[in-house]
Amino acid sequence: MSGISARARPLGGRRAWLNSLFVDHALLRMPWRNWGVVESGRLYRSNHPLPWQLRDAARRLGLRTVINLRGERTECGSDRLGRAAAAELGLVHVDAPFESRGAPHKDRILRLHEIFRTVPEPVLIHCKSGADRTGLAAGLWLLFEGRPVEEAMAQLSLRWGHVRQSRTGILDAFFERYAAATRDRPKPFLDWLREDYDEAALRREFRSKPWADRLVDGILRRE
Repeated sequence: MSGISARARPLGGRRAWLNSLFVDHALLRMPWRNWGVVESGRLYRSNHPLPWQLRDAARRLGLRTVINLRGERTECGSDRLGRAAAAELGLVHVDAPFESRGAPHKDRILRLHEIFRTVPEPVLIHCKSGADRTGLAAGLWLLFEGRPVEEAMAQLSLRWGHVRQSRTGILDAFFERYAAATRDRPKPFLDWLREDYDEAALRREFRSKPWADRLVDGILRRE
């Protein structure tokens, strides 16, 4: 058995499709793409694409890179199918996992900055639903590009299915802290991140609304 349990074996073929469609809820992502353009020709956002959706986007937009904000998941059919499709299309595929309900980690943000700086464009970023982690990464890209924080904050909105009153609102609070800290004294985002950002304080002080947590975690069952 090579030391790997049957449960831990990577999914493939029919099992990957069944898992993707019914366990990972890809069936719901067929009609709902949650697609967006962050900057035409450079950065696009979506929920986790199925293989033919990725092929279509690559053909239409000339995609060269996919950044997976969920990270590698050997027991997730969508992950297996997405990697295979990216390889078939000759796309660069990078894992850059983030949390949707935790204070953004400084080291992960800095790593994402390096990824964006070095991968070929155009780039597609995705998480599972394309609402929370994808909005965070899109907003970070805009800040890396020197754009106003208001533009970054707009990437997290109900238009994408993001519910700021839930625990995922900690991502909004992250951008709001940067906006408040630099309102009277402008400071480049990366300088603020390295010198002033207090991850533990954000985690400690943020509060969500119970009704919103029930909606996002219990009804929508977001990741």
